[in-house]
Amino acid sequence: MTVVKEVLEIAEEIRNMEIRGAGKIARFAAYALKLQAEKSKATNVDDFWNEMKRAAKILYETRPTAVSLPNALRYVMHRGKVAYAGGADLDQLRFIVINAAKEFIHNSENAIIRIGEMGAKRIEDGDVIMTHCHSKAAISVMKTAWEQGKNIRVIVTETRPKWQGKLTAKELASYGIPVIYVVDSAARHYMKMTDKVVMGADSITVNGAVINKIGTALIALTAKEHRIWTMIAAETYKFHPETMLGQLVEIEMRDPTEVIPEEELKTWPENIEVWNPAFDVTPPEYVDVIITERGIIPPSAAIDILKEEFGWALKYTEPWED
Repeated sequence: MTVVKEVLEIAEEIRNMEIRGAGKIARFAAYALKLQAEKSKATNVDDFWNEMKRAAKILYETRPTAVSLPNALRYVMHRGKVAYAGGADLDQLRFIVINAAKEFIHNSENAIIRIGEMGAKRIEDGDVIMTHCHSKAAISVMKTAWEQGKNIRVIVTETRPKWQGKLTAKELASYGIPVIYVVDSAARHYMKMTDKVVMGADSITVNGAVINKIGTALIALTAKEHRIWTMIAAETYKFHPETMLGQLVEIEMRDPTEVIPEEELKTWPENIEVWNPAFDVTPPEYVDVIITERGIIPPSAAIDILKEEFGWALKYTEPWED
């Protein structure tokens, strides 16, 4: 079973966060499966399908929290699995896998535009918006509102320890949007001048809880206290089908050297542990609406999206596991 070199390279880039952002991770995962299908030298259908499963498993194991990754793999591999089980020959199976990957990438790219169009309707002229981390979906909402002629300003939090806020600030500024960049701990201080909070999501559970970059829950809590709307912009592939079965989302713990540089950490007393969780969980009661490409929903409707999008996922083991 040969996994092609490019797939291994993409897996490594996802693991070490050279490829970051849930949408981008999902699209690259689908693209990697497309490459595996195109470049596979398998001469029979069984070998080909085993290679696809191996590639999917390698990709799946790179980032545990980013639900967009397994959902992209499920989208492509589920369609392949149905074809394989139905007796497709090698050429048919290869075509179905490549086509499913292209379809996922296309839908994912269009989702961002649709979310921008829908979310911008909730933004008013003169709004000051607070955002956290770097979310293409959230940026799409703000960019679309700005392009509609709404005079907005955006408060961007730095998002320690990886500083994703810098990416957001520069991207928004490149569209001409006025940006105020602040440290994470200033979020409450500036909430009183904020009209709306718009953030992305890494993953959304069956009850509408939002798993997103560490610090999201604190901002949502502060917004709730100030009676300010919190809107989460998220593609439907961020919804977490496994939580329908009661599985808790695993929160990724990252390297302490992201928080304290390695040289400095070596000089610290041994009885100091540096914990670096990548994500936190925002309860559904702190979220007012979730903006998806399928429409704007309350968190309580997350279950409906999951049933529609991933109902099939409950009937199967993972398509790369069997």
